[in-house]
Amino acid sequence: MADLPRFFSPSAAGTYRQCALRWKYRYVDKLPDPPGEAALVGTFVHRVLELVCEGPAAERTPDRARDLAARAWPETTANPEFRDLGLDEAGERQFRWKAWTAIEALWGLEDPAGVDVRATEQRVATEVGGVPFRGVIDRLDDTDDGLVVTDYKSGNPPRHDRRDAALDQVLLYAAAVEATSGERPVSARLIFLGGAQDIVQAPVDDERLASATSGLATTWAALERDCSRDEFAPNAGPLCGWCPYVDRGETGATEVRQRAAAGRLRDDAPARRLLDLVGT
Repeated sequence: MADLPRFFSPSAAGTYRQCALRWKYRYVDKLPDPPGEAALVGTFVHRVLELVCEGPAAERTPDRARDLAARAWPETTANPEFRDLGLDEAGERQFRWKAWTAIEALWGLEDPAGVDVRATEQRVATEVGGVPFRGVIDRLDDTDDGLVVTDYKSGNPPRHDRRDAALDQVLLYAAAVEATSGERPVSARLIFLGGAQDIVQAPVDDERLASATSGLATTWAALERDCSRDEFAPNAGPLCGWCPYVDRGETGATEVRQRAAAGRLRDDAPARRLLDLVGT
């Protein structure tokens, strides 16, 4: 029997929904799960925007962001996970370009100087929908209408038919804020800084909160069942190509090999290296 976690975060819930076996490897067996380049770009972007929004409103400019990015860069290069990427000089330049493109995109979507920031990187730990919940909110903003929960995403916005599901994370943050402070945010939004930049948002109302929290509770109940049985089923699919544990089970390895043979596996998929499929 596997132990349930003390808290359930949006990232842990997302991992479990993606593949229960991957969740088990990461959260029960504590095997390393390297974040990869895209995730590390996102971490750097978040750090710079945190520093920008902590400063005086009048100083929240692209030039100031560039200075803060230069100051924050040594934090990234000192990170062992960044060093494990093995980037050469050209690779580092590309990494910085991707990050700066995402950082600069914020000014195309909003004017940070006009935002009344209440808090950045706000940690919450409480019960949401009967689930012990924990997370970190990128930004809480005060507006004339009330409190707004804001989360940055360095990637592309989701398709229109998946936007409601994408908003569940910030709606759960809104529920956590209400549970801990008694104040219900009026809006939850995602700022997508990659590719086709966009802001996806929704009002925080009873219906949306109920949908997000019931979804979390359903996932938690399934996790309780799997932990009690100590059975975690793999979920084969396109994401097997990006799983750091793909060489530990036949289901994922078979999926990746079949995709590679059919020409449906990206050249940069980490599973190629793990399964000796580079060049195939």
